[in-house]
Amino acid sequence: MTDLSDFAITRKWPPKDAGVIQLYSFPTPNGVKASIALEELGLSYEAHKVTLSDADVKSDAFLSLNPNNKIPAIIDPDGPGGKPIGLFESGAILIYLGEKTGRLIGADATDKAHVIQWLMWQMGGLGPMFGQLGYFYKFAGSEIDDPRPRARYIGEARRLLGVLDGHMQGRNWVAGDFSIADIAIAPWLRSLDFYGAREVVGWADHANLVAYLDRFLDRPAVQTGLAIPPRD
Repeated sequence: MTDLSDFAITRKWPPKDAGVIQLYSFPTPNGVKASIALEELGLSYEAHKVTLSDADVKSDAFLSLNPNNKIPAIIDPDGPGGKPIGLFESGAILIYLGEKTGRLIGADATDKAHVIQWLMWQMGGLGPMFGQLGYFYKFAGSEIDDPRPRARYIGEARRLLGVLDGHMQGRNWVAGDFSIADIAIAPWLRSLDFYGAREVVGWADHANLVAYLDRFLDRPAVQTGLAIPPRD
């Protein structure tokens, strides 16, 4: 029987089946990357809801696995050499799962380089900039009278959408076949609806992205992964 007791997080979120991947997450654009990848890859896993409240993400239990107090995080009981491994950072988790299975990460070294290139584009650009857009357009930052923060992130969101829209001309997926790059990018495009920011960034003007996001959301594994773990 697999023993995960060395991971302190399991004392707050005990596994029902310690022999499968343990997912600690919440359905945010970053959180669903892990659940969608697990669904697409057909890997057995158990999802634990870690809310964004300090009681969860800043608890000693969660910090023992991710000292950066952000979801998602995983424990794979069957890690390298058959030993359990804990991981945080959504991009790192996607790469790990892709390499573990040999899927969704490119057919050869060139394909893999392109997949990781676009994954890093999301991690370093699209995600952080859209997150700031949400803060200054919808959440607490929207109350700031100074218009410059909103203008900055609206402008940067428009720029990034233009980059991706141009790249997607004549393509179905970001880096050849469907990959972890798509799993990283598309949920952040979807976040514009949640932020109520589609109009302000000119979403409808990016026909390639509108079609791309529709293709992504049509995938059964995506539809399942977007709701894991359930919010309620």
